[in-house]
Amino acid sequence: MNATLNALATVCLATGFVLIKQRRELAHKRAMLAGFCVSILFLASYLVYHANTEAVRRFPAYPPDVIRYTYYFVLASHMLLAVLVPLLVVATIYLALRDRRTGHARLARWTLPVWLYVSLTGVVVYLMLYQFFPVVES
Repeated sequence: MNATLNALATVCLATGFVLIKQRRELAHKRAMLAGFCVSILFLASYLVYHANTEAVRRFPAYPPDVIRYTYYFVLASHMLLAVLVPLLVVATIYLALRDRRTGHARLARWTLPVWLYVSLTGVVVYLMLYQFFPVVES
């Protein structure tokens, strides 16, 4: 479910970006707020899941080093930037809702790529950890 919510947030963000490039401001606003709401649902779901799960899933040792190092790089960059996303998003939305377009546009140029990266890498981390490289029973 978490990966699905992350993917849906990514679709909302990409849609919002296309809409603002088409100068469809109301549709852009709705898409971006939908992305924000989906991201909040994801965060709540993620926190509830991890609060109720004792086992920590570790990346398996069997993939080649380049795969493992790639996974750890993606995971580390995802986690570091995920800390910034809520601050950037709330500030960007605040500026938009206050109709401070110049400040909103200036901050959104940073917020959108970081938010998209975090959303996409969340899906990549999930796929690598649970789908592409499952734990091998010995």
